[in-house]
Amino acid sequence: MRILLVEDDPDLADVVAMGLRNESYAVDVAGTGGAAEELLRATAYDVVCLDLGLPDGDGLDLLRRLGGDRDLHRPRRLLVLTARDAVEDRVAGLDAGADDYLVKPFHFGELAARLRALGRRGEELGSTVRAGDLALDLATHRAWRAGVPLALTPREFSLLRYFMHHPGTVLSAEELLEHVWDVNANPFTASVRVILSRLRRKLGEPSPIVTIPNVGYQLRSEP
Repeated sequence: MRILLVEDDPDLADVVAMGLRNESYAVDVAGTGGAAEELLRATAYDVVCLDLGLPDGDGLDLLRRLGGDRDLHRPRRLLVLTARDAVEDRVAGLDAGADDYLVKPFHFGELAARLRALGRRGEELGSTVRAGDLALDLATHRAWRAGVPLALTPREFSLLRYFMHHPGTVLSAEELLEHVWDVNANPFTASVRVILSRLRRKLGEPSPIVTIPNVGYQLRSEP
């Protein structure tokens, strides 16, 4: 899952971004509404975590523009992170298009839980994703192949999840880096190959993930 964190407090932004990256999310950080708009013009995010008190304007204005500005990629989900705790502020944020509203100060564990809940929204099979003989429980971060539990790291789980959301699709290393790795990851490193090799070993033979030479990788729809 790729997240845009819009937060003008650099210390808070660093702490939250580090925590999210430790949860294996790919995170971009913007300190102003203008910087956020630049990123939203170029990138489609799964979730935007938006502070409302920004130095160059009200985050509510950006929230509203995301619903109507065709030059901005609207994220799948919007989570407001703000110190504004009045009921009318919550109502305004939700009416402007937010999917959830979290008041500062907050515990990181609650933020992580809310992001997991947002990620589960819209899943056709609830919290369980299946592809061939593979199964993922998104709520508990457990994985199985042919009913056998798999011991996956958070990064391996995120990588397999992305493949399982795109069965049969050839995915380039750059796309995997964009959606599974941190935005600052170097596409010329061996990160994808290393983690993918580990994941394949854990999945066993025959490998459901195949290499398409000079193009990328593909999760076969059938085991």
